[in-house]
Amino acid sequence: MLLSQIRLPDGSRAVAMREGEEARVVSGAASTLDLALAAIAAGRKLGDEIAARGLGETVDLAAALAEGRMLLPLDHPDPAHLHLTGTGLTHLGSASTRDSMHQKADPEDMTDSMKMFRMGLEGGKPRAGEAGVQPEWFYKGNGHAAVAPGAALTSPPFALDAGEEPEIAGLYVIGPDGRPFRLGFALANEFSDHVTERGNYLWLAHSKLRPASYGPEMLLGDLPQHVEGASRVLRDGKTVWEKPFLSGEGNMSHSLANLEHHHFKYELFRQPGDVHVHFFGTATLSFADGVTVQPGDEFEIACDAFGHALRNPLEQQAAGSEPVSVQAL
Repeated sequence: MLLSQIRLPDGSRAVAMREGEEARVVSGAASTLDLALAAIAAGRKLGDEIAARGLGETVDLAAALAEGRMLLPLDHPDPAHLHLTGTGLTHLGSASTRDSMHQKADPEDMTDSMKMFRMGLEGGKPRAGEAGVQPEWFYKGNGHAAVAPGAALTSPPFALDAGEEPEIAGLYVIGPDGRPFRLGFALANEFSDHVTERGNYLWLAHSKLRPASYGPEMLLGDLPQHVEGASRVLRDGKTVWEKPFLSGEGNMSHSLANLEHHHFKYELFRQPGDVHVHFFGTATLSFADGVTVQPGDEFEIACDAFGHALRNPLEQQAAGSEPVSVQAL
């Protein structure tokens, strides 16, 4: 079952549910958040809440995408209450890419990235009911940095790079009692600045404070053990780079439960009513293959299990590179 949010031709919001080729409006639901909170209040699964409400008219998701009416599959009316975060070095192929960016002078001396990756291999999948080793963690921003499918990703004026990261993201709502609820999973582009990160790995936090996109559809239920999709960079409608990306626990050094524990163990991230979008990491980057993207290029992340592909054009860097001046009161 796939869930999405769109604007109807009359401008109103709707939640659409899709099984197979047909998508239909969920009756009485203007947002995924309201739908999820109603399911929590009723003590039932999200799918059961949808079934209880019933489905209405059919909608054309392809047309919504083409016309710019596709919204993020989960958002919040107050962007400050949507948190974009992620974990890195979680996939079995991710260490070599990161390690090549952070090489030390002595090849016999493991980089901190490789040490972190090995910690995940050895302790990232604990037994049920136990906590494993904590992963690398980063903050990307709040709902102001969340870009709708089809909309442009824009780098800040001080950015040195504008690279895609094809990932799977978990989408969560915090219940009234502070308990996290996972609604499902979506394709995601964890847009980053890899040149800044390569300059010094302690600049990782700076490299992650960029826009990001996820969707267009959200997969309800469990994440498949093996996820295989394709990441592409298109220029003037032609593919200039393409590579498969793998995800799912079968391709990861950490279990999802361990990644979720180490995010939500902080009370700060268990505030009732908040929305969380957590990026689970990747091992595939066009940057690692020497590709330099340019304004006008389009990123495409596709996997059949997640419905429509996630596409975002790269926009010219935002204007203005003057230092920010703080005024004393």
